[in-house]
Amino acid sequence: MTRRFENKVMVVTGAAQGIGRRVAERAASEGAKVLIVDRSDAREEVVGAIRATGGVADALSVDLETWDGCEAAMKTAVDMWGCIDILINNVGGTIWAKPFEHYEPKQIDAEVRRSLFPTLYCCRAAIERMLPRQSGVIVNVSSIATRGLNRVPYAAAKGGVNAITASLAWEVAERGIRVVATAPGGTEAPPRVTPRNPNAAEEQRQDWYQTIVDQTIQSSLMKRYGTLDEQARPILFLASDEASYITGVTVPVGGGDLG
Repeated sequence: MTRRFENKVMVVTGAAQGIGRRVAERAASEGAKVLIVDRSDAREEVVGAIRATGGVADALSVDLETWDGCEAAMKTAVDMWGCIDILINNVGGTIWAKPFEHYEPKQIDAEVRRSLFPTLYCCRAAIERMLPRQSGVIVNVSSIATRGLNRVPYAAAKGGVNAITASLAWEVAERGIRVVATAPGGTEAPPRVTPRNPNAAEEQRQDWYQTIVDQTIQSSLMKRYGTLDEQARPILFLASDEASYITGVTVPVGGGDLG
């Protein structure tokens, strides 16, 4: 295993499960000091697993859909380890799957709040700490689903993440900070410890959700879902010095689906 992140301070949001957890575990194995930010109690399990293998990690529970939560997360990392070298903005995800005419206004608000504001606020809180050092990397996790069926509000939010990536990168590139993103396609993962929509069984029509699955596989040239490692590796590459001349772009990781 390489040591690309030796003594680097990395904040990973949404790291209690799925892609975020895999990123946190792999980064720690390569030397990063990782702050896992997640409201799920499973965050402590991730910290325990990292420490058990000799890694350095701690955890924090805050509401990243608010400015105060994002500010607290970045402040905590600096208070613990002195700086933020890398921020992985991984919080987000579809709450409901349905044709747009069936979304209630409050559901539209919830989708955008979940998948846009954590990235927007965390970017703002992080660059405040990165700019004085003239150094830092932000990797935003977007989605191939900016072009997809039955997820219009989510698509709008992730389109916003792509715009943040391009615009912020332009602002801060000459001051030593890179801002990049990946756009994951469908990804095989264990069942979520904390469901995004705890009432899904009552609220979610299976045929509407199946439309997403079918479209995701059909849109992929490889005709399959990816694995957690296939998503984590590009994120960590972009976060590393190996990608030092890459900024302002969103890299599709969807088996050939460009979104």
